[in-house]
Amino acid sequence: MKKSLARRIGLPPVLRNASLLIGAALTLTIVGLAVFAPLVATHDLTQMDMTNRFSGPSAAHLLGTDNFGRDLWSRLVYGARISLSISLIAVTASALIGTVVGLVAGYFGGWVDMVLMRITDIFLGFPPLVLVLAIVAVMGPGLFNVALSLVVVSWTEYARVVRSTTLSLRERNYVQAAQALGASSPRILFREILPNSLGPITVLASLGLGTAIIWESALSFLGFGLPPPAPTWGWSLSYGTRFIRDEPWMSIISGAAIMVTVLGFNLLGDGLRDVLDPRRLTRGKG
Repeated sequence: MKKSLARRIGLPPVLRNASLLIGAALTLTIVGLAVFAPLVATHDLTQMDMTNRFSGPSAAHLLGTDNFGRDLWSRLVYGARISLSISLIAVTASALIGTVVGLVAGYFGGWVDMVLMRITDIFLGFPPLVLVLAIVAVMGPGLFNVALSLVVVSWTEYARVVRSTTLSLRERNYVQAAQALGASSPRILFREILPNSLGPITVLASLGLGTAIIWESALSFLGFGLPPPAPTWGWSLSYGTRFIRDEPWMSIISGAAIMVTVLGFNLLGDGLRDVLDPRRLTRGKG
């Protein structure tokens, strides 16, 4: 089979993966806008100009203004900060909880595995949307409460993936050698098994960031997210539907931001899966 140009000139697998490169570029762009929002934003978020309502894109307002004359570009970049903050908190907490549960269940097995997996099954038995809405409705809107609701419905994925990986790794020779040398269980779990489980965890986390942004946007769209005047993408999308016939760009801008961000994380996750999967690397050498 004829090798690709990238392979012939000896580029490493990371640079040969188009999904990884495009996803990383999109992700870094969105993250950069969020981190440097105070520098990138051209106007104050709360600055209103009722004489300049519903203005289209211009030099003064890159993406136009909303019904209160507020700059849509500035609200967009600050909305990226909110969405990424919630998704990062939710994914980090979910990965930590799910990884610990999966490691313990997969390594010890027996009744420990049975109890932990039955608890996991209980959480999986609830419809995710109903569970998220119930938690936010009881605890109220807010950044922490939204992130907590996402953790409740997301940690189970990490637990199941890490458990299956641990079941395979605990039979490896280096793990059995560590057991024979008298290494403690925590040392084996976090020094031998966990480092070799980081590949699936990393891929799942990168995909989970996009999913968390969709969940946060959906909650804000339904009115369960951060309350106004927080410039969340979901709330901007929802509010823009009131004027979608005459001023469609209000909803289009927020929807496009969500789509591009989720696309970036999904492409990044697909690329990482290809790069970190040794079986794919082996086939690629053929």
